[in-house]
Amino acid sequence: MLNEERLFPPDKEFSKRAHIKSLAQYRKIYKESIESPEVFWDKQARNELVWSQPWKKTLQWKAPNAKWFVGGKLNVSVNCLDRYLDTATANKAALIWEGEPATNGTPGEERVLTYRQLHREVCLFANVLKKRGITKGDRVLIYLPMVPEAAIAMLACARIGAVHSVVFGGFSAQSVADRVFDSGAKAIITADGGFRRGSVVPLKQNVDDALVIKGADKKLLTATIESVIVLQRCGNQISMKANRDFWWHDEIKTVSPVCPPEPMDSEAPLFILYTSGSTGKPKGILHTTGGYLLYAKMTTRYVFDLQDNDVYWCTADVGWVTGHSYVVYGPLANGATSLIYEGAPNWPEPDRFWNIIARHRVSILYTAPTAIRAFMKWGIEWPKKHDLSSLRLLGTVGEPINPEAWIWYHTVIGGKRCPIVDTWWQTETGGIMITPMPGATPTTPGSATLPFFGILPEVVDEQGNAVEKNSGGKLVVRKPWPGMLRGIWGDPQRFQDVYWSEVKGSYFTGDGSRQDKNGYFWIVGRIDDVLNVAGHRIGTAEVESALVSNQNVAEAAVVGRPDDLKGQALVAFVTLKSGIKASPELMVELRNHVGKEIGPVAKPDDIRFAESLPKTRSGKIMRRLLKQVASGLEIKGDTTTLEDFAVLAQLTKTDE
Repeated sequence: MLNEERLFPPDKEFSKRAHIKSLAQYRKIYKESIESPEVFWDKQARNELVWSQPWKKTLQWKAPNAKWFVGGKLNVSVNCLDRYLDTATANKAALIWEGEPATNGTPGEERVLTYRQLHREVCLFANVLKKRGITKGDRVLIYLPMVPEAAIAMLACARIGAVHSVVFGGFSAQSVADRVFDSGAKAIITADGGFRRGSVVPLKQNVDDALVIKGADKKLLTATIESVIVLQRCGNQISMKANRDFWWHDEIKTVSPVCPPEPMDSEAPLFILYTSGSTGKPKGILHTTGGYLLYAKMTTRYVFDLQDNDVYWCTADVGWVTGHSYVVYGPLANGATSLIYEGAPNWPEPDRFWNIIARHRVSILYTAPTAIRAFMKWGIEWPKKHDLSSLRLLGTVGEPINPEAWIWYHTVIGGKRCPIVDTWWQTETGGIMITPMPGATPTTPGSATLPFFGILPEVVDEQGNAVEKNSGGKLVVRKPWPGMLRGIWGDPQRFQDVYWSEVKGSYFTGDGSRQDKNGYFWIVGRIDDVLNVAGHRIGTAEVESALVSNQNVAEAAVVGRPDDLKGQALVAFVTLKSGIKASPELMVELRNHVGKEIGPVAKPDDIRFAESLPKTRSGKIMRRLLKQVASGLEIKGDTTTLEDFAVLAQLTKTDE
């Protein structure tokens, strides 16, 4: 492990201009936020957001249910757009978008939308939604590529009080259908396709396929869908069903660019975002309006030290919470310029990111450790081809960054001059929870360092008691915060069971952690069986369910093993039905089957065929043993409950 004494002090010149200029200043504000949280958040909400009606109570809290700014009313799109229309920011770039380049070297398309232009587009599309019968509280599924219209659709929903649920464009028709069914969505916003590494991702075809999928009761999973609005992006051939499917460009010609915003209760639902759960069924994480927006805005400004002239680029897809909080809502609520890129980091060459940074003079880059490890693998020559001197701050998100990648990022990309903010947070938390403050916090490669204002994390043992420094344990959060999830859509009992039953009165993150002697937090990974694969949370139960749905498979168990590039790789142990023989062809078939059922990100990296799986006498699969086998480790720990030791011998023999 890296020596924790190796602290990188803040750059003095950076500190002079930073919002938080010293560790002492951070500690003073943090102390206030923890000792008097309601006073602190009340003041922040008044200063940061535009409200149409003040609140009566800052916090109403009875675990696990929190209500922030009770009785207050506001509109998210007003806070991201309208508030700037009478200022100089109106003509500032809100979004800079670059499409994927063509295979022949033709540059990607470019579009710039100022705050005034973005406001107009949002109002137009909000009126399209209203025309199609979408009203306050209705759910709308958004299944788009990384184009400006994704942000426009989100903000349009927020403007009229509709609840959006964005689905990552790499997910399958089945995933779309499952999310429509769970949310009861009334409309889907999609595109004819999206570009990815020179190919077209058939989004509309996936939607068409989703709309005919039936559940176990033989009823359509998507019966609630009344309309599908289609953006023309790729020009590929698609089918359009009369009175259900409508072209985006035709619809906006028929509506007014004036759309009064809907005053929304502070606790009104803003979006549902589905994340993998260890029980197999994706969880619809619910975030509401006032608290979420305040937290996204504040974390964006302070964690990235956002200044008026920054060109800020978070490389996440809007299908993930990072895209919600740090591509759309956080930057726009701060009047910032947010860059969006449609394509892959190595298309058409491995210098795509550095090319974009150099041309657009990007000053802040927020990306995943998975991407950084890929950049390292591709070689130093690619970033060296470009002028990266515009960069002044670097960030990482999605998983802990290993010290080697941190040093490479700092040295090669940041030129040893850029602070690195290694951030820890989750879909459920709404925004960044543990992070350095650039200009204030000395950093240690591999550690997320200290909590954000108002956040009280603690490492605890099995009984919920705080452990000593440098002792591992479960990471919990002791106090409520404005950006926290308000529940699991339609399933309050699961919300209680998953997040609030482990340690009474505290939010259980599901992550393991330890604190070093400096009080810095080191995140050591997931405790449960939700794996972090290249920054994507994949539930092993979901993958197992997909494998077993194949006609050849009798049983499957999926575990993770360490992977230098992706952080964790998926390893599937599969037993086949009688008469079915293992083969390389079947291995390919099963990987593709999982890709179709869930999406390409969930395809197992390894599939190992086994005659049977190690189980306890009660029939429970001993995944702990499979993890050791998958990682090539010696079998350790208690095996007295193992039903058949011959199974373990067979697995370890197979592994050799």
